[in-house]
Amino acid sequence: MSSGALWTAVLVGSLGCYLLKLAGLSVPAAWVERPWVTRLVTFVPAALLAALVAVQALSSGQDLVVDGRLAGLAVAAVALALRAPFIVVLVLAGATGALVHVLVG
Repeated sequence: MSSGALWTAVLVGSLGCYLLKLAGLSVPAAWVERPWVTRLVTFVPAALLAALVAVQALSSGQDLVVDGRLAGLAVAAVALALRAPFIVVLVLAGATGALVHVLVG
């Protein structure tokens, strides 16, 4: 990608982000204060994060893969359900993923 094309992409992306933010600020307050909207908005960040984690854990390029990352994610989910400290969750997930990678290849 040439330098000019890269800067064009950056500027167009920046303009798009600005316009999207402006559109969000232009929504009337009465629409935003509806109870179903506030309930919905509270779940959006968790849903987006879950989608990003799923994509990173189950894909490699264009392929769907099951490897150590999925095992690490499963161990992390169990550790979080058991209310383990976050550093313990990270260490367990990393160790599990590495162990599966070493054993399976």
